[in-house]
Amino acid sequence: MDDTNVNAAAVEQAGGLPTQEQILEALKVVKDPEIPVNVVDLGLIYGVDVAESGLVDITMTLTSVGCPVQDLIRADAEMAVGRLDGVNEVNVEFVWTPPWGPDKMTEDGKRQMRMFGFNV
Repeated sequence: MDDTNVNAAAVEQAGGLPTQEQILEALKVVKDPEIPVNVVDLGLIYGVDVAESGLVDITMTLTSVGCPVQDLIRADAEMAVGRLDGVNEVNVEFVWTPPWGPDKMTEDGKRQMRMFGFNV
């Protein structure tokens, strides 16, 4: 086992940093107000990095470049992840490459969209 794994294991045992899975679960409360599906199941989350300092960097996209609720989604994501134990700061960066498409959605997200009458 290398030093990185040992340090990460020690931090987790001490109740320190959240895991990527915990962060993704927290982000499931964040929804685009125009689409009734959370940002994780929509496939909008491209990356999550957690630094030992408690900084969480989230790389995500939106369904369109001109999304009028970008600031709301950013604030909701920062608040949802910021509530997790061990998180000191959250940075959300929006990227546009690769562009979002329905193919990025989870099966659960597609099912939810079909329930609301969207054809995916």
